[in-house]
Amino acid sequence: MQLTVKDVAGLLNISEKTVYRWIDERKLPGYRLSGQYRFNRAELLEWATANRINVSPRIFEEPENGSMPLPELSDALEVGGVFYRLAGKDKPSVLRSVVEVLRLPDKVDREFLLQVLLAREALESTAIGDGIAIPHVRNPIVLHVPQPVVTLCFLEAPVDFGALDGKPVQTLFTLISPTVKAHLHLLSRLAFALRDPGFKSLIIRQASRDEILAEAKRISEALRASATVPRKEAAA
Repeated sequence: MQLTVKDVAGLLNISEKTVYRWIDERKLPGYRLSGQYRFNRAELLEWATANRINVSPRIFEEPENGSMPLPELSDALEVGGVFYRLAGKDKPSVLRSVVEVLRLPDKVDREFLLQVLLAREALESTAIGDGIAIPHVRNPIVLHVPQPVVTLCFLEAPVDFGALDGKPVQTLFTLISPTVKAHLHLLSRLAFALRDPGFKSLIIRQASRDEILAEAKRISEALRASATVPRKEAAA
């Protein structure tokens, strides 16, 4: 959905006059069509996050394609890939290495994406404990991609991410989705998988791609199966 100047003003809680001013001064991403500005919801969300600007919760209320099934973790992970021994001695260099290996369309501005990730880390660590981080769990990363992507990266050496448990991070999951709904769905699937002892142990010991993908597929199939069980049978 393409947003108007009026839509953007409402989502950012500013005046329409300020919207026009920010286009020039703060590089608010907009497209001029037939003399009028139009804005992409995903780009607006990323820009606001990078510039630390509060947005209305309504920005997440986007229309979804009802014919498009929600992604499974195993499929998104297979598309995104598993990478080993990524270099980096601190957060900025690690996140740059992650952004460089992400399987994204050529039109995606990787440098801007890196700045978004760095801005989010400056607000709050994305480390979730046990040496794992998910840049970024607080706000979805929504880009123009044909399908959701989950990329798993293992670092060459652990790096301090300011985790609450004090453990340095050696594993990062990065989620890129075409819609907020798909992102939240994948995030819930990943959270479920990380509570599974079998999957978690593979991540901790940095198992092979085939082992990790096979375990992710097992979990996805189990979740699909449980979703098809009638309520009465599941409660029995």
